[in-house]
Amino acid sequence: MVRIAGEIVIDRPVEEVFDFVADECNEPRYNPRMRRAEQTSTGPIGPGTRFRAQVTTLGRPVEMTIEVTDYERPRHLASATHLPSMEIRGALAFDPVPGGTRLRWAWEMEPRGSTKLLTPLVARIGRRQEEANWAGLKRYLEGQAAPLAHP
Repeated sequence: MVRIAGEIVIDRPVEEVFDFVADECNEPRYNPRMRRAEQTSTGPIGPGTRFRAQVTTLGRPVEMTIEVTDYERPRHLASATHLPSMEIRGALAFDPVPGGTRLRWAWEMEPRGSTKLLTPLVARIGRRQEEANWAGLKRYLEGQAAPLAHP
């Protein structure tokens, strides 16, 4: 099991950051590894909402599904992500702070099959990728001239 955690402050209101992140379809805008994401369940985003996405890993496309497991707007969002090589469970916390929103993440990654042999490497790469992912979100949201609409 690999645990990854971190935080970043984004100069945008907490509701805006939460709503943007909760809609997984937005992730390709700030995560260059994610090629596409689409909601596969119906209705508004909340517990049970499912997304299908494709990321590039080691130059290859990898399909994954993401399910929202907890949704407490605008403070807490949890999900389970299923990939062929691993399961990822985790949560995001959104707290208003002077200067915007503190976004904290905590993930537990469970490599499967031959990927288990690479657990130390998965941990190192995973930490780097998460930091880059959320830095990309920060750049994207702070670069928006006007507030983003609520989905």
